[in-house]
Amino acid sequence: MNMDVSLILSNILNPPVLFFFLGMTAIFVKSDLEVPPPIPKLFSLYLLFAIGFKGGVELAKSGVNQEVLLTLAAAILMACAVPVYTFFILKLQLDPYNAAAIAATYGSISAVTFITASSFLEQLNVNFDGYMVAALALMESPAIIVGLILVNLSTSEEESDREFSWPEVLQEAFLNGAVFLLVGSLLVGVLTGERGWQVLSPFTQDMFYGVLTFFLLDMGLVAAKRIKDLKKIGVFLISFAILTPILNAGIGLLIARLIDMPEGDALLFSVLCASASYIAVPAAMRLTVPEANPSLYISTALAVTFPFNIIVGIPLYQYGINLLWS
Repeated sequence: MNMDVSLILSNILNPPVLFFFLGMTAIFVKSDLEVPPPIPKLFSLYLLFAIGFKGGVELAKSGVNQEVLLTLAAAILMACAVPVYTFFILKLQLDPYNAAAIAATYGSISAVTFITASSFLEQLNVNFDGYMVAALALMESPAIIVGLILVNLSTSEEESDREFSWPEVLQEAFLNGAVFLLVGSLLVGVLTGERGWQVLSPFTQDMFYGVLTFFLLDMGLVAAKRIKDLKKIGVFLISFAILTPILNAGIGLLIARLIDMPEGDALLFSVLCASASYIAVPAAMRLTVPEANPSLYISTALAVTFPFNIIVGIPLYQYGINLLWS
């Protein structure tokens, strides 16, 4: 495979990614470095607000046309399809509860991976459209619903008296804090447009990469702490956590090529397809599928897939775009 090594080096030498490694290194060398718990929460809210608002402003500029609608439809399609086929792959080795929880995790997305990919594109001077943030928001929740439907269908004979509190499930899926802030910021961006962007630009633009860098430092600390759990999840799940993003990104790229997405949008779409949720979906699964083991679906997403995507996956998907779009 003649992949351009400079793409990987360009990604790794990005300051936010280097600080991710710094956080991991701190754990490996047993440094006492830690980030006080409220700060990562505050920074994650800031990042969701900033990308949502910027996406809304860009959407106001572009308007809703056929290209936007096709992209959003593709996003919903993948958010619903990925949990279904990954569930049957996982069922080869796991019980229905863990299979459904992990499948839902991989059907949803990682906003931080999306932001890191955006930073990668800016380094390459490749443009992308702001409405991709709307795709991000749309892909956050459907996997939770699909995962729960799979649990219901696959366990109905074993536990016919099992009942979900659907109002709680739907509230967690569509009104959890991350989704609510992201969609709300997107709408504010649409309503205020360029005027709103000029007002908030010092906060949403100038501070963005500093906050992202510090947030990834904390993610490195958290991911390194989770690595010890890899011994528990076994070779099958580690392989799944590496191969599934590549498969999902490949399908995403084919869809992107079919509907003629621009290259920058295609990379972000493939990254959304390839990423896995480690915040919203685990929170929902803990609430609704307590039979599933959280160490399985959190560790695969956070300790394997997330580092894989930000180190190797993003340049790999860009390489695929270079081949398909040339």
